[in-house]
Parts: sequence; structure tokens; C-alpha cells
Amino acid sequence: MTGLAGAVIVGGLLALGLTLLGIYFFAPARVDPVKALAALAPSRTMIPSVRVQPAPQDGVERLGTWAMRNVPDTVWLRTPVKELNLLGRSLTRFYGERIVFAAYGLAIAPLAVWVVGLFGLELPPVVSVAGAVFLAVVMFFVPNYNAIDDAKKMRTELRREVATYVEAVAFERAGGSGVRQAMEHAAAAGDHWVWARISQELTQSRTSGQSPWDALEALGDELTLPELANVAHVLRLAGEEGTAVAASLQAQRTALRAALVTDDLAAANAANERMDIPRSLLGVVFLALLMAPAVLRIFQNT
Repeated sequence: MTGLAGAVIVGGLLALGLTLLGIYFFAPARVDPVKALAALAPSRTMIPSVRVQPAPQDGVERLGTWAMRNVPDTVWLRTPVKELNLLGRSLTRFYGERIVFAAYGLAIAPLAVWVVGLFGLELPPVVSVAGAVFLAVVMFFVPNYNAIDDAKKMRTELRREVATYVEAVAFERAGGSGVRQAMEHAAAAGDHWVWARISQELTQSRTSGQSPWDALEALGDELTLPELANVAHVLRLAGEEGTAVAASLQAQRTALRAALVTDDLAAANAANERMDIPRSLLGVVFLALLMAPAVLRIFQNT
């Protein structure tokens, strides 16, 4: 009876853990009213910088704030600051998530050893300790992987917006607008946040006396978008030397579109290759169903 009760308790804890993980990954994100209202004013929308830390709002961010103050920087190894900047995530939440994931890793191995022990298989304590340390280290870097992967997807989306922006600038230039006017008018035509960010940088460059192509190049470096920096180089030729750049802009747009198509094809091929695994498993299950009656008869006859 004790073993059964322990198994029920362990099963309940595992179900609770899986439920919490499912809520963490798949539950709708909490909407911040301030950010939602700020999104209605695209002319002032900015990517939240990781250098400016907001007040902690939940347990994860409070944990991250404590970690930033008390844990040495060498423990974190590499922090994807540019990726977090691009995604609008704060350092406090990122560090808090790393600690939470490491705690999950520490708890999984001892719990698994205990469950195995309920079925009569006793494992040495070193297995529990080594497994806990190994899983904690592995899961400590899961938020890094998530941030880099999400930033990669975000950059793909931004490349599409940059290609559209380049086309809009080319149309403005073909209509007789100056370089700055073409850049500003084109930036005001889009509703994506990167268009609003470009518009903001161009407005600030006007008041600070900076050239618009330098502001665009700096934005491309900040977002790690070399395509935006290439557009800035082309527009610099038009602004400083009076070169006709309509054809060059169209060539940039065509190159961006071709690169995006190539990326889409590569992603589709990768997804198709991943689908081979479940198809193979279905084949194995089908063969097992066919062979099960014959195998059962063999065991019954013996």
C-alpha cells in the first residue's frame, strides 16, 4: 500500500510539473496595458533596450534581479544581448528564466531515480547527483537557445519588412523626392514596428544633424540586419554624390526577395525531413501490429 501511495504521489507531482511547463510555454502571454497603449502610437514605438531595466513584475523577474546583483558575471558565460534587444526582453527576466530552468534540471534527476526505485530498481546516489548536475547545466542554457532561435525568426520577419521598405523608398525616389524625404515618407507608410523605429531614427537624425543614411546604418548594426546597412550605403551615394539609385534599390529589393525565397525553401525542406521521423514511426507501429498475432501464437505454443 505504501508503494502504491508513493507511486500515486509521484505521478501527481509529475503531472503537476508537466502541467506547469505546458502553462509556461503555451498559455497566452499577459498583456501589459502600458505596452498595449504605446503600440497604438507607432511614431514613438521603440524596441525596449536591455540596458534599461523595468521594475520587476513577477517572481521570475524578481529572481533575475537578485541574480544580477549577487551572481558573478562569469557564471552566465555568454548573454545574447543583441538578441534580447531585438526581442524586447529584459535581462532580469532572461536571468530569472535561466535559474528557473536550472532548478527544473536539478529536480528532474532525483525525482526520476526515486520513481525508478519504487519499481524495485535501486540506483546508486552518484547517478542521482551526476544526473542532477548534468541536467541543471544543460537546462541552464535553454533560455540562451530560445533567445537565439526566436531572434533568428524575428530577423527573417524583419528582412521581409526591409525588402518592402526598400521598394517604397525606390518608388519615392522615382517620384522625384529627395533622399531624406523619400526615406521618411516611405517609413511613414508601414505599420510594422521596424518601420516606426526607422521613422523615429530618421526624425532624431534631423534634429541632431546626423545624416539619415548614417542613422539607418546604425539601426542596422543595432538590430544585426546587414541588409538595412546595405540600403544605407546605397542611399549615401545618392545623398552625397547625387547618384541615381533607383536601379540599385530595385536590385537590393530583388536580392532580398531571392534570399527570403531561399530561406523559405530551406525551412520547408527541413520541415519535410523532420516529418520523415513520425512517418517512420508509423511504419514501425504498423509492422508491430501485423507481427503481434504471430508472435503471441509462438509464445502460446511454447
